[in-house]
Amino acid sequence: MFRSAACQLLLSASSIACLFLFNSPGSVAQVAATANIQATPEPRIVPPSPNYQFPNGEKFVYVVEWHALNAGTATMRFDVDGSEEKLSATAATSGAVNFIFPVRSWFNARIDPKTFCSTQIFKHSEEGKRKKETEIQVDAVRGKSILDEKNLKNGETRHEEEDAPSCATDILGGFFYARSRPLLPASDEIFPVVDGGKPTVVRARVEDREEIKIPAGDFHAVRVLLDPVSGKFQGKGQIWVWFSDDAAHTPLQMRAKLQWGTVMFRLLRIEK
Repeated sequence: MFRSAACQLLLSASSIACLFLFNSPGSVAQVAATANIQATPEPRIVPPSPNYQFPNGEKFVYVVEWHALNAGTATMRFDVDGSEEKLSATAATSGAVNFIFPVRSWFNARIDPKTFCSTQIFKHSEEGKRKKETEIQVDAVRGKSILDEKNLKNGETRHEEEDAPSCATDILGGFFYARSRPLLPASDEIFPVVDGGKPTVVRARVEDREEIKIPAGDFHAVRVLLDPVSGKFQGKGQIWVWFSDDAAHTPLQMRAKLQWGTVMFRLLRIEK
């Protein structure tokens, strides 16, 4: 149980920690969610407006808390890389959690800045004694998500191809895709996410505006629920994100409600 928690806690942490709903498969809530998504428009990625600015050169540093324990740190950063945007993230356990089950992970995604479509995803994860690397390529022409994974301990490899939308975000880019949207009161939209395996459809719903206190300071924020309603993450948890209530829509705080507890991510600082 703790191993599963620790793994999701920190690359799941820094990577949408996360798009994991708490309902068990086959539950009434899950069936209802599936019925709702069938009644909604086709999930899609809306290209950013011409004046949208990616937070290039900024590193968001978060403290991670689990059951009131300081579980570690997570970072996210955007940089220009040729004609694409490169989104990088790291996650590392600390304190008691690190002593019991150390996690060191990093994540990179490449995103087309004109469309917000993710084109390539790379993950390196070290969880206890397990080490693996995963690469996912999105073939928009063939409509495929191509996963190649290698176990760095024994050399075993895995190759999978799944049907995928021609344009989708990834589990970390989804935070920033939501950030790019207007976040109007009570707005509700759905978008596709690829992470190898069956693509996930996520519903983003603006719930409220409120003031929050985090290590980085006091902020007026917009609370958004990101809810996986179909695909590989359906039925495993929910995540709320608090974006700053201004033009920047800075991701200030995240709360993931999972089957084994609640994980919080609070912005500590922004490094430039």
